Formats: sequence, C-alpha cells, structure tokens
Amino acid sequence: MTIPLRPWRLAVAFLIVLASTGCRGEPPPSDSPNLPESVRADYAVFAQRCSKCHSLSRPLNSGIVDDDYWVMYVARMRRQPESGISPDDARTILRFLHYYSVEQRRKKEQQRQNDLAEPPLPTAPLNDASVGDAQ
Repeated sequence: MTIPLRPWRLAVAFLIVLASTGCRGEPPPSDSPNLPESVRADYAVFAQRCSKCHSLSRPLNSGIVDDDYWVMYVARMRRQPESGISPDDARTILRFLHYYSVEQRRKKEQQRQNDLAEPPLPTAPLNDASVGDAQ
C-alpha cells in the first residue's frame, strides 16, 4: 500500500533535502576588503566552522552584541556533533564575534548621531489651488 504524498509533505521533504545538502548562501571571502587584516584569519575560521550547520547571517544578523552571550552561544554550537569547533576554534570565533559586535555598536551609534544631526526636510503643504495650477 502506498501513501499518497500531499503537496505540503512534498514541500517539507524538499526543504529537508535542501537543508541537508548544505545549500546555504556563500560566505564572503575571508580576504574581504571590508575586514582589517588583523581579523581576516579569525573570520576564516568563523566562516568555515559556523557555515557547516547554518548560514553565517544567522549569528551576524542576530543582534547579539554582548560578549558573555556570545561565549554561551559558541559553547552551545561547539557541543553540536558536526560543528568541528575545537577549544582553539572557539577562542578564534569569539575574537571575531567580539570585533564584529564592536563594529555593529559603532555603526549603530554613528547612524544615530547622523540621524540626530540631519534636520528634517521642509515640506510645503499642498492645497487645492496649487494642484489645480499644475493642470
């Protein structure tokens, strides 16, 4: 007896196969010009180890900027059987994540300062007479 596959089951099966084949976004190269030379090697370890299990956007877009939280996060990831994260790798990954968190806080503060420094653009109120003149 065969069980018919419903469309949602087929979609779920497809997503499971897609996820298990490692189809993730390509990480940026470790020699990215946006990274200073001092963190490129750390980024390379981060990219290699962390992309084994999930996309790099997961930690990078997480909004985490607290070093203590990163320590717990990386320790949890290190316990995953397929991670391959050694204690030395964990220190290297944490060094990169610290750099990245500091940069994110700096960029956020810079954007906040820019937003405060820019006065709002004046807008002229529209009235019926000005709209009629345009025709």
